Amino acid sequence: MADTLKNGLTYADAGVDIDAGNAMVEEIKPLVRATRRPGADAEIGGFGGLFDLKAAGFSDPILVAANDGVGTKVKIAIETGIHHTIGIDLVAMCVNDLIVQGAEPLFFLDYYATGKLEPAVGAAIVKGIAAGCVQSGCALIGGETAEMPGLYAKGDYDLAGFAVGAAERGTLLPKPGIAVGDRLIGLPSSGVHSNGFSLVRRIVEKSGLAWDSPAPFAPTQSLGAALLEPTRLYVKPMLQALKATSAIKAMAHITGGGFPDNIPRVLPDGVGVRVDLSAIKVPSVFGWLASVGGVAQNEMLRTFNCGIGMIVVAEAGKADEAMAALRATGQDAVFLGEIVPEAEDQPRVAYSGQLAF
Repeated sequence: MADTLKNGLTYADAGVDIDAGNAMVEEIKPLVRATRRPGADAEIGGFGGLFDLKAAGFSDPILVAANDGVGTKVKIAIETGIHHTIGIDLVAMCVNDLIVQGAEPLFFLDYYATGKLEPAVGAAIVKGIAAGCVQSGCALIGGETAEMPGLYAKGDYDLAGFAVGAAERGTLLPKPGIAVGDRLIGLPSSGVHSNGFSLVRRIVEKSGLAWDSPAPFAPTQSLGAALLEPTRLYVKPMLQALKATSAIKAMAHITGGGFPDNIPRVLPDGVGVRVDLSAIKVPSVFGWLASVGGVAQNEMLRTFNCGIGMIVVAEAGKADEAMAALRATGQDAVFLGEIVPEAEDQPRVAYSGQLAF
């Protein structure tokens, strides 16, 4: 009887197109297949993703999980129409949090929510996610596409990522025994990464520049494209370095909160760090942001990575060995400072020198 009702509403009339969602799944299947790795070889489309730890080569693994998003950087992707790199950011923000714990990323799942599904946009986003997974050696084993009319403005979307990795028991970081005299090594970022973009967008607004204007700090690119430079993936270089040396005691991923909030997360009680800011090769984007926004140095250091996306704590007597292992992976690593005794009247992250904007 229901089939004979006149003027009956459908789910599509309410703004949800199931057929578009199914078409997008078919379009992204080849992208997902490209991320297969030992332990994960199933097709997407089932009710859950599978992973075989034994097939991945683990004997006594500890699982490590992380989830994250890309913040308001996604708004720049939306406003510029550049959607194919934001998925790399999504993967990087999750898997970089796994590698700092000594875990190899195994698989990834994404959540993509929008008011009106545009399959071409969704496919471009997943293309970036798949690229990030390939670059970090993890499999994209599933995800969710949610079409929710009325919840998002036209064209808007949001992303969340979920990554699981593993490490053999006894190999997790940080190691015990971080001590005064241990050295800090910094690994360069690729730019702003995926933190601080609410401030970035305010500074761009203050500058009066359009997203398609030449970037003052990278004139061969548009401002939007330059600011969308994807977050660097540190997984493969760090896995290689961890295999090459036992000198690495800890790593800190420099995300929201910058140096002062992230470095202490891997420190034991009783110690702090002194960072030599003059050792950092600061990318020109940060000088532009600081200048146009009138942003003070301490605010820059707590909001942005300022050119260092990962910090490694190396054993004092083996710091040169750790540096050699990192540079052998192609990283332009630099010594940044050292572990110092914690002082009651000093912050745990103290600075010497100045950022050279």
